[in-house]
Amino acid sequence: MRILFVCTGNICRSPTAEGVLRRQVEQAGLTGLVIDSAGTHGYHQGEPPDPRAVQAAAHRGYDLSGLRARKLLESDYEAFDLLLAMDQGHLRILERHCPPHHRAKLRRFLERDVPDPYYGDGDGFETVLNLIESGCMRLLAEQRSR
Repeated sequence: MRILFVCTGNICRSPTAEGVLRRQVEQAGLTGLVIDSAGTHGYHQGEPPDPRAVQAAAHRGYDLSGLRARKLLESDYEAFDLLLAMDQGHLRILERHCPPHHRAKLRRFLERDVPDPYYGDGDGFETVLNLIESGCMRLLAEQRSR
């Protein structure tokens, strides 16, 4: 299974989800999952995640330091089995650009939007991390049941 998390610039929400799920998969001893993240826009192409996201994640034992932002590619629709949008706006963008035969691969990561912490204070990153941790646990349980 190949999973891609998608947010706007790929420096806050989606790399956090990538790092959290990678660690949860590792701790569970699972193999065969490929996890990546991308942004709908290339604002931060090649940059590391936001320092506040890195710090919040590090406090909980997640390492985001090796991740770099990248823009969603047309080939990602083919390459990934599941493309998870962090909010409804991202899902609309994915749907707009997705070839019709890959539409079933698209969905929101959570039933609610994961809020963008970029313009807020550090508490927003903690809130996002809480949502992502629980969402990744559910996603991991879903993958295990397959």
